[in-house]
Formats: sequence, structure tokens, C-alpha cells
Amino acid sequence: MTRYRAAAFKALGDATRLRILAVLSGGTRCVCEIQEVVDVPGNLLSHHLKVLREAGLIEGERRGRWIDYSLVPTALDRLGQALPPEPGELDLDLARCANACERNEATL
Repeated sequence: MTRYRAAAFKALGDATRLRILAVLSGGTRCVCEIQEVVDVPGNLLSHHLKVLREAGLIEGERRGRWIDYSLVPTALDRLGQALPPEPGELDLDLARCANACERNEATL
């Protein structure tokens, strides 16, 4: 999970890749359609698409000489799971750690 989390957040850390994801949130798009909206050179678009694919956020399907891209259906759920816990959940975990430390100190 840690490797996925790092790759996903790295992929999301770029404004161009966020624009690509926004385009794909409307459904499957041909690379030529993405390029019109994102307006970056083809080689740079290919790089950004590769980063998103390797992070498991998008997938591509070849159609002749074009590739149609879409969001991976489970990507948003996995991104949500990769986020840190809610503050209340973190407090519970910290309390458990503190209790465990206290028990360990008492046995020393």
C-alpha cells in the first residue's frame, strides 16, 4: 500500500496530470481529445499519461493508431484509502500507542 500511496500522490502532485484526470472524469477520451484540452506538447502529454498509468489511476486501450484513456474504476476508492486517517481516528491510534508505551515502561 505504501508504494501505491507514494505513486498516486506523486501523480496527483502536478497540475497537468490533475487536468488530465478532470478530462477523464467525464468519460473515456482519445489521446487527441486530451491533448486539445490540456494543451501540452505530445511528448510531454505521453509522459504525464505514463505517470498516471503507472500509478494505477488511468488505463489505455489501443484503437488503431490512437489510444483511448479512461479512469480506472477503483482508482478513486483506492485514493481515498491512501489518505491519512481522520483526526479522530489518529487520536485513537495515538492513545493506543501511549497505553502500550505505559504498559511497557511498567514492566521494565
